[in-house]
This record gives sequence, C-alpha cells and structure tokens, in this order.
Amino acid sequence: MSTSTATTSAVDTDRIQEIFAAQKQHQYAVARTTANERIKKLKALHKSVLAHKEDIRKAMHDDFKKHPSEVDLTEIYPVTGDIKHTISHIRKWMRPERVGTPMALLGSSSYIHYEPKGVCLIISPWNFPINLTLGPLVSAIAAGNCVMIKPSEHTPHASAIMGKIVKELFDEREVALVQGGVETSTALLDLPFNHIFFTGAPSIGKIVMKAAAKHLTSVTLELGGKSPTVVDETANLKTAAKRIAWAKCLNNGQICIAPDYLFVHESKADELISLIDQQIKAMYGDNIGQSDSYCRIVNNKHYHRIKSYLDNAVENEVQIKAGGKMNDAEDFIEPTIVTNVDAEMDLMMHEIFGPVLPVVTYKNLDEAIDKINQKEKPLALYIYSKNKKNVNKIINNTRAGGTCVNHSAIHFFNNNLPFGGVNNSGIGKGHGEFGFKAFSNARGVLKQWSPISAIENMMPPYNDLKQKMIDLSIKYF
Repeated sequence: MSTSTATTSAVDTDRIQEIFAAQKQHQYAVARTTANERIKKLKALHKSVLAHKEDIRKAMHDDFKKHPSEVDLTEIYPVTGDIKHTISHIRKWMRPERVGTPMALLGSSSYIHYEPKGVCLIISPWNFPINLTLGPLVSAIAAGNCVMIKPSEHTPHASAIMGKIVKELFDEREVALVQGGVETSTALLDLPFNHIFFTGAPSIGKIVMKAAAKHLTSVTLELGGKSPTVVDETANLKTAAKRIAWAKCLNNGQICIAPDYLFVHESKADELISLIDQQIKAMYGDNIGQSDSYCRIVNNKHYHRIKSYLDNAVENEVQIKAGGKMNDAEDFIEPTIVTNVDAEMDLMMHEIFGPVLPVVTYKNLDEAIDKINQKEKPLALYIYSKNKKNVNKIINNTRAGGTCVNHSAIHFFNNNLPFGGVNNSGIGKGHGEFGFKAFSNARGVLKQWSPISAIENMMPPYNDLKQKMIDLSIKYF
C-alpha cells in the first residue's frame, strides 16, 4: 500500500486510461497476495473508516442533512461489519475447495481454485455512497483484484472523503478513485475491465450491461424496483407498523430495498395506516420538518420527480391518509401514506425512492400474489404474518432478490446471506462470501498424478471391448 490515487472533477480520458493500464500490468502482483496481506489491507481500511468517522458524518450531513446516528447505522456499520466478517473468513474462502471426481476419471482428483478476476470497476450510487462503495471494495480486495472506483457525482462531499481514504491507503496501481459525471462513467465503460460491479437504477444497469457486453466483461448489477410488503390479517399490526415506518422513512425512503408499496388485508387497513402514522410521529415528532432525525431528498431534481408522482396521484383522486407536506426550498417531503391508487399511476408504475407509501387492500391472498407477479421481480419482498402457511404460500408463489418475514430491510445487514436482485432488480449477488465469489473466477482444476487413467482404456482405436467399457461407464458411472 502506498499513497496515491486519482481524483478528477471532470472527465480525463488519458488519465483514466493511464491508471487502467497501470492496474492491468500490476494485477498479477496483487493476485499473488496472501490471505495475511489482504487482511492487512482490510484492517487498514477498517482503521481509516473509523478514523474518518466524523468526516463521514459531516459529509453525509452536507449531502443529505442526515443524522450522525443514521450515518453510523447505515453507512459505517455495514462497512466495518463486512470487513470484520471478511477478515474472519477470508482464509477459508481462498482455500482450494475439494470436490468429488467420478469413477470414470479414476486416478485423478479435482478442486476449485478461486482466483481474482483481475482489474475491476465499481460504479456506486448516491443513496448510500459510503456503504455501497466501500462494501464492494472490501469484496474486491478480499478476492485479490485491482479496482477503479467511480462514486456518484450527486454526493460530492461523500465522494471527497472516500477519495481521501483511498489516497491515504492505496497505490493507484491497485485502487484508484475517479470522480466525475456521465462522461467519466462513459470513458470508464469503454475500457475492457474483467468485472464491473454496478449499483443503481435498472435503466442505467442496462447501459452498463450493454457496455460490458462489448468486452464480454462479467457484471454484478445491484438494481432496484418496486419492493412490495404484504400484511395479512394475522399479523401483529403494531410491530408491522413500527418496522414498515422505519424502513420507509430511513434515508427519506431513498433505499433500493425500502417498502415501495403495501398490500394489507382489507379488514386491517385502517388500523395499520393509523399505526404507521403514529409510529412516524413517534420517530420524528408532529413537526417532521424540524426533526434532525429526518434527512432530505438528495437534490432538487429527485425532489421534483417524487413530487410529480404525488401530484399525478392527487389529480387522479388518490386519498392522502397521512403527511403530504412539501417544501421546494429544502427538498423536503413529509412521510406520506396514500390509498385509492391505480396500477397505471406514476406511483405504481415507477420505483418511488422517496417517503411516499401507497397502500392497496386485498380480500384474498391470491389477489396480492397475482398483482405482485404482474410487475418485474423486486429486489426485496416483505411479509408480515403469524400464519406459516401464508408465509410459505407467498414465498413459493413469488420471486424476489431477498425476503424478510416480520421485518423490513434488515436482511441487508446479514453477511451470511446473498444480497442482490433477480432479472430487472439485479444480476449476481454480493456481501460476505457471495461478494468474494462475485469478484473471483471459480477455476476448476483436475490433477492426474496417478499413472492409472481409466479414460485411456477407452481411447482409439475403438473395438468391442472398449465399447463395452464405454457402455458400462454410461450405465453405471
């Protein structure tokens, strides 16, 4: 580890290509690093994140007006937790994985060797800039890769502090952080990376995948979509309300796994809506705009996007059951619960990515399942129920990247679980061992030390005896 990095405020194609070439040349030296050497790097990253905690808190307040406790919970803890988990397991993950060998290959042995993919690109989003940049970096380092990082230009303060951390820790031949806008991303995507790890919107994910296809570059795409929540008639409504309200309002709803819309049994709808409203006030007070625990929409563009969804809904006779206040000058949207929504409204057609919760009632659970399956497969699906039969019915008859039962969003914090989507909500998985494997090539190795090889007895020239041996192999092995 050395002391340089690349930080650009505008696209510098020559500089980007220079760094990429240096990493391409240096990749095999990094690949040869031992578990102890990679652990040393991870420990240094852990120490640096904690040393810069106050800087990170300030950056997130400057970008989002986010409370320090929320920064610790959603930005710092996931990274430090992932580092500690990786340090504890990296030796096992790097170890060759022995696998069985069929009798037809008698005399040989087989194993899987996990090798680095090489030079990788991480393109991270603005909603959790620290978490969703350094988390994939942990996996890339553990797998022994060189990395170029492109953070979001929408959170410049967070990007600046990450640039400082990277500069303090890494030689740019190993890890380089490059700032800039769309032009910078385009310049990076023109390069033949060995793997791209992208987190963001499905629409941009398609652009990334198209660019990667030119070089047959593998991708991990952590995308998003409309993640539904189902609350049946057996659920503990008070608990459900508390957890749904928290997950929906965290980061002002700007979370890819936020409860996007809610299905509730018609007999429980009014009570649940009232309880969610009460929980929101318990968290942020009656004057939510004055609460320092409630952050803001990232910028005016995204504020007006969400506002337009809500305006469109109101024009179509949606009922606002709670919230609804907005402030253009502060990019402030109060947590808002709406009913009487229609499938064709903007609120139900697009991922909201903000603090607006549409509520839809159902009579029969099959109705909710059918409506969920009419949409793209979500990144997350949440179920609140005391009925195991209902829970299993929903899980077995829907598809989603991940699911929580009687909670929301916290599966992200379990590094033993794969995190990622399916089709429109993502390709590939991250976190823990799954992140290590995302940045690794599983290289199959077969070794033949024995002079005895069953397959040699079936080589040409063919005859009746050899045919009988082939027949026996087909039948029994």
